[in-house]
Amino acid sequence: MRDIHDMETRSLEDRVMQSLARVRTEAGGPDVVDAGVVRSVTAGPDGEVRIDIALQPGVPRDIADTIRLVATGVTGVVRATVELADPASGPPEGSVPVQAAPAGTSGKGGRRALPVMAPPGGERTPPQSPGQVSREEATRHPSEAEPLPGVRHVIAVSSGKGGVGKSTVSTNLAAAWARAGYRVGLMDADIYGPDIPTMFGAYEKPRMEDDQVIPVEAHGVKLMSLGFLVSDDTPAIWRGPIIMGIVRQFLHQVAWGELDYLIVDLPPGTGDAQLSLVQLVQVSGAVMVTTPQDVAVQGVLKGIRMFESVDVPVIGIVENMRGFVCPDCQTTHELFGAGGGEKLAASIGVPFLGAVPLGLAVRQEGDRGTPTVIGRPDSPEAQALAAVAERVDEMISARERETPAT
Repeated sequence: MRDIHDMETRSLEDRVMQSLARVRTEAGGPDVVDAGVVRSVTAGPDGEVRIDIALQPGVPRDIADTIRLVATGVTGVVRATVELADPASGPPEGSVPVQAAPAGTSGKGGRRALPVMAPPGGERTPPQSPGQVSREEATRHPSEAEPLPGVRHVIAVSSGKGGVGKSTVSTNLAAAWARAGYRVGLMDADIYGPDIPTMFGAYEKPRMEDDQVIPVEAHGVKLMSLGFLVSDDTPAIWRGPIIMGIVRQFLHQVAWGELDYLIVDLPPGTGDAQLSLVQLVQVSGAVMVTTPQDVAVQGVLKGIRMFESVDVPVIGIVENMRGFVCPDCQTTHELFGAGGGEKLAASIGVPFLGAVPLGLAVRQEGDRGTPTVIGRPDSPEAQALAAVAERVDEMISARERETPAT
């Protein structure tokens, strides 16, 4: 029995190492295994995994967050912790150390080929239900994710922290594109605070048809949200594997049909929902939302680095709540400062998609359940949001034209 347990533990360690070998230290850089950032992986009998890392010069410290998130997505991992090791020390006793690749085992680009651990029987098993995530999906690198059938582009909308207006941007991107004649869906992956039903004024329950969920439609947009399925006062107390299962169901069990754009409104931060999305489906790019102040800008930078580390292109940054124009005196007040997101975009070479002013139109129309670009199209906020939607569409279309057909 002890030998069997040791084999299972070693299998988990190998699978975690295999998954980490796909995380890059920076865009276009080496992976964290080849770079020597990951020193060892130790798995316990209860699914607890410890990863010892040693930061190398030039490697951002927040790479530890990405390493932990990727490890958490591996089937069998209950909890992952990352410990900063002394670069001069060796791996802990009982761990799986990083070793040089034996001759003839280099993977793509000279990368060390790690073993692919299949379930008993030698073949990968598909999920038994829409919410059950296969081992392959849980360890898949985003570059290997497949497109969502019928959907031309999946666009992630993300932020570093909460309260910056990410759902507002998602809502108005969707509404603006639908108004322009595109076929649009909006998937609310913010399971901890699903606001999309309120912002679209849609409260009916989705119906089932042939084992598929038929999305709710409002203002020309197909919608799916946990807010349609649970009451407003129901707390979401879920761990990583459940979150990944929910994201998978929203992607594959919902009858999205033919869409030009599927927008995914993600929760704040760099957590399980973000990682699950990019592993489960091919994402065309991420739109990052921030407010001007430093605390929000620093958070969105972490989000950008996370997407870059998993090979998802960052379309650009939206700076929300920049300036409040007094309706009485027409004076602009920079309540949250100005230019933080724009300066960040310039400093790291990411496109700046536009600034959205702080005003009453967004709040009033959101409370009424109407996207601002539809309810108050002449307001400064709506015009700014419509311009962001047009800019993103232009960038995606240009990239699509530059990409040769396969």
